[in-house]
Amino acid sequence: MEKTICVLYGGKSGEHEVSRQSAASIVKYLDRDKYDIFAIGITKDNVWFLQNEMIVEEHPERGDYLAIKENKNTVSIKPGEGIFIDDKKLPIDIVFPVLHGTYGEDGTMQGFLEIVGLPYIGAGVLASALAMDKEKAKIQWQSNGLPVLDYIIIFKNQFLAMKDSYRELLKSINDKLNYPVFVKPASLGSSVGVKKVNESKDLIEALNNAFCFDKKVIIEQGIEAREIECSVIGNDDPQAFPPGEVIPNHEYYSYEAKYLDPKGAILQIPAQIPYDIKEKIMQISVTAYKCAEVSGLARVDLFYEKNSSKLYLNEINTMPGFTHISMFPRMCAAAGLSFTNLLDTLIDLGLKRFQERSNLSYSIEDNK
Repeated sequence: MEKTICVLYGGKSGEHEVSRQSAASIVKYLDRDKYDIFAIGITKDNVWFLQNEMIVEEHPERGDYLAIKENKNTVSIKPGEGIFIDDKKLPIDIVFPVLHGTYGEDGTMQGFLEIVGLPYIGAGVLASALAMDKEKAKIQWQSNGLPVLDYIIIFKNQFLAMKDSYRELLKSINDKLNYPVFVKPASLGSSVGVKKVNESKDLIEALNNAFCFDKKVIIEQGIEAREIECSVIGNDDPQAFPPGEVIPNHEYYSYEAKYLDPKGAILQIPAQIPYDIKEKIMQISVTAYKCAEVSGLARVDLFYEKNSSKLYLNEINTMPGFTHISMFPRMCAAAGLSFTNLLDTLIDLGLKRFQERSNLSYSIEDNK
């Protein structure tokens, strides 16, 4: 019997366009002989529309986008029952929440789907929220002996309280970190709001920019390093794939290099690194995945320091990009797992996780 897949995409985050690109690829590669597919597009205003048809808008340089057409088919939700159009329940076997960033990858959508009672692909509430918060992920990894770079956290209310006197802040950074540093919103992806700061005079401007996107900002030590990424899939027994390397043609792998400039970076798969380093990267990636209690899939990003050959965890993405240039599916494909078979695997993992959770008892009476 064919399963019905609901592709949920768009959203109100700063990664709305990336989500639409990912959704276009997923719709293209899902096996139509195995699945009935329909799509719900979420506008930037957070209104949900069932799409009458899945229209792929072609862009010769940036790749395809799945259109979001506003229509009369606005979606309503009944907790514990499902997703509806008027009084008609949509037949959904599993949801593919192809949503990157805030309100999609941070645990909010996962919690919503749990309340609705629908299976979904990817990490659960805790893992999604933990992985999204760069500080909390680093704390979790550090407590398990995994390597991370030095960093400082600053909150927006602290920053605003400083008014025009930032001397103390600059001193605390100079005492712990060396320039260059990277200033990042703590809970965003795709390099949104990220700035590389080479001198202290440029720090305040970078912080002002980052605080436009988040109330918590991480200032992280910059190093001369190669940027390595590793795909991991699985629930209780995850598997890592041979890593790839991002070689930016910009100063660093910025949002523009990732999504706007078709020549923004060279994506080398597999990475040209020694065998023992490759094995260590895969081992660290699986450990980081387990520490965060991720299920389904993730892309683990690391730094490979050029001078020392040390490895440092950067971040973990629980719903990595599925665009035409995205590293996650390409690393899987390089190891023999095609895009279509990858999607089959992720669907199976999501259904298995849902079944396991459904078998749990949630009250004393259930065990009587």
